[in-house]
Amino acid sequence: MISFILPIRNEVQSIEKTIQSIISQTIEKDYKIIVADGMSTDGTREILKNLQINNPNIILIDNPEKIVSTGFNRALNESKGDIIIRVDGHCEIAPDYIQNCLECLEKINADCVGGATEHVASGLVGKSIKMAQSSLFGVGGVSFRKKVEKGEYVNTLAFGAYKREVFERIGGYDEELIRNQDDEFNFRLIQNEGEIWLDPSIKSTYTQRNSFTGLFKQYFQYGFYKIRVMQKRRGIASWRHVVPGLFVLTLLFGLSIFLFTGNIIPILSLCIPYLSFSLFATIFELIKAPSNLISVMMLPVTFFILHVSYGLGFLMGFIYFLHKWGDIKIKYDHFDREQFTKNSNIFIKNNQQ
Repeated sequence: MISFILPIRNEVQSIEKTIQSIISQTIEKDYKIIVADGMSTDGTREILKNLQINNPNIILIDNPEKIVSTGFNRALNESKGDIIIRVDGHCEIAPDYIQNCLECLEKINADCVGGATEHVASGLVGKSIKMAQSSLFGVGGVSFRKKVEKGEYVNTLAFGAYKREVFERIGGYDEELIRNQDDEFNFRLIQNEGEIWLDPSIKSTYTQRNSFTGLFKQYFQYGFYKIRVMQKRRGIASWRHVVPGLFVLTLLFGLSIFLFTGNIIPILSLCIPYLSFSLFATIFELIKAPSNLISVMMLPVTFFILHVSYGLGFLMGFIYFLHKWGDIKIKYDHFDREQFTKNSNIFIKNNQQ
């Protein structure tokens, strides 16, 4: 059996397509779709209740805390599958997603398998954001956001298929994290000698934000909570997480020198190389997608918003969580390990019969 976990809130525009992509798989398997809803107010719950009428495999539970980590952990308590897959409410998985996940788990020595996620964008700004998020200069070459040619072991990925035993071994999502819960969990898995495999056969699409305001808020939170991930894991999964913070810190330092002394050399020493790399990355994207000329021309602005928002969040998080460098406790109060293990035993017993 496979348990799909969907921690969602206010996904009226996309939730039906997400559910449909799960139930329309090419391989027939027992499954449960456990939706942990953060008390949606936009009609999402009504759609889910209508879908439940014709599909008893859909389970709807409340997530009053309205954050991903508590919703995921509450859903874990209800799960009975030996494979657990998290899917977001604005994501669609490919028709052969389950089949390819199961094949990879059989062939590859891994605790989690997943694939590249194609971002779906609309509008000129949305397309520019999409290009920036798949660019080496934009996000430092995140494996699951670019075209994958061959399988490889990675530090993290989105919408992975986990063996149930992973959660029995290392627990659930950290509920202190509003963002980066999956990154922290995957980092924790690797630190506990787990393996994560990214495979080109496993595909999904993700409907992204299409505004600069949404991008700034999203990446500010990523940077902010990345500090807490580093504190809890006592390490850094990738140096790309630190670079935006160093960039913003150096930028602020250069601006301060200019304002107080009039010396412009420090700020130019940073801005000229940065703008050069931004220009090269923009030209590269223009060669790849000449038909998206206006969106490509927006890329220098998009890159800057992405980097500055993450960097500012990183620095603010460093200050805000300064007193917590010794606090490495993982908080998963809504994950009932005893109930989870009980469900595992029931599942094994039923299979044996």
